[in-house]
Amino acid sequence: MKRFNGCLKALMLAAVGIMACQSLVMADDDEWRSLHREVQEGRVVALPTVLDWLEHRYVGQVLEVELEHENEAPRYEIEMIGPQGQVVEFEFDAANGELIGIEGVNIEGMTRP
Repeated sequence: MKRFNGCLKALMLAAVGIMACQSLVMADDDEWRSLHREVQEGRVVALPTVLDWLEHRYVGQVLEVELEHENEAPRYEIEMIGPQGQVVEFEFDAANGELIGIEGVNIEGMTRP
């Protein structure tokens, strides 16, 4: 009977874990749908446009991309790692795709000639 209760408890925990993961996936899916709608309506520049701009001007790999809404203004924050291991964050106005700022060390080491 102890073994049965242990198995039942493990199954219940697994079910709770699966439901929690599903709700997180649904939340992420809702965010992406919202972003897609903003791009279609022209309120936000498509992310590939911004990434192409970065690729033409800087050497590195994208580590993280975030879309923030600061004071109702959408902003892309893109973190990249450069060839010497430097981590640099680029901030773009997501409404028009313009570069707003750059933070990091040895940014010049990532600039394409």
